[in-house]
Amino acid sequence: MNSNEIKYLKYIKLSCLTTVFLVSIACSKQETEKQTKPSGKSTVSYETVNVKEMNPDFTVSVPGELKPYESAQLFAKVQGFIKKIYVDRGSMVKKGQLLAVLEAPEMNQDYLADKSSQKKMYTDFLYNKQAYERLMDAAKTKGAVADIELERAKSLMESSRSAYESSKAGAGRSSQMNEYLRITAPFNGVITERNLSAGALTGPNTGIPIFKIAQKERLRLTVSVPEKYASSLSKSTKVNFTVNSIPGQSFTANLSRDSHLIDDENRALTVEFDLENNPLLKGGEYAQVRLHLKRNAPTLFVPQKSIVQSQQGIFVLLLNNNEIKKIPVKEGITSDNMTEVFGDLSVNDKILKKPSEEIKEGKIN
Repeated sequence: MNSNEIKYLKYIKLSCLTTVFLVSIACSKQETEKQTKPSGKSTVSYETVNVKEMNPDFTVSVPGELKPYESAQLFAKVQGFIKKIYVDRGSMVKKGQLLAVLEAPEMNQDYLADKSSQKKMYTDFLYNKQAYERLMDAAKTKGAVADIELERAKSLMESSRSAYESSKAGAGRSSQMNEYLRITAPFNGVITERNLSAGALTGPNTGIPIFKIAQKERLRLTVSVPEKYASSLSKSTKVNFTVNSIPGQSFTANLSRDSHLIDDENRALTVEFDLENNPLLKGGEYAQVRLHLKRNAPTLFVPQKSIVQSQQGIFVLLLNNNEIKKIPVKEGITSDNMTEVFGDLSVNDKILKKPSEEIKEGKIN
């Protein structure tokens, strides 16, 4: 072979090797693309939890106020000057005990005048009654007394009887008004205020009570229960409470009564707990109250993390037949990382365990 043929053969060989190399690279690239190319469809899955029906015990902390079981402001029923005061602030008194005496001379004069008038009217009634009875005896003899005389005597007797009854009522009224000059305790308790002194003018229109009295043996704890907890109250509801004046000590009480009506101003139900007064409690303290409550019937609960709180509202994401649906809910109580919810849900409905605002409603693949 000459040199030209040898060069031609080398050229042919080099061309073949180059072609084989390029083909090999192309095949390798196609295989790599085939392996890395994603499939046309992808499967999306979400972890779900079931909606549960529960009725747990729970506690609610609310403020309360300790008040005397009974308290009253004592005003004078009639106008007069205070003649004598027998008690002072802090005095322990019994029901009916005399606290103060007023004097009003004109009332005494009215009473004496009414009493005198009553006696006169009674005398007139007795005279007319006796006259009528004598005529009745005489009338037994036929023709001795004219009928008109008998009727006139009877009329006079009835008229005098009415006048007497009227004067008797007037004297009774004066006597009762005199009783108002005596200020007495309406119940057992302690005098918490004494606002006037002997010699002061008092009366029903002064606006200043002579005394304030409160019952100390028993207290009532008044609590406003928020509307959403009101239905959980029962006759057996108990409370524990503390007061700032006795730190570290807890007291208990049982439900005694409630207002049966939600207040339209604070949207709460007012309840009261009676308790025999502990010597440590003075009455009038503010209390921190822990109510022990339970719903009347089971309600629905979901994990706290399954609830989405956004500007659009509070909701959970329901998964049903591979379709996600947003369900608005209202939150209730919380118990062991579970939150009570109210909405269009049923027991054992499946909701997303970890929802977010980015998850859209609709079918999922």
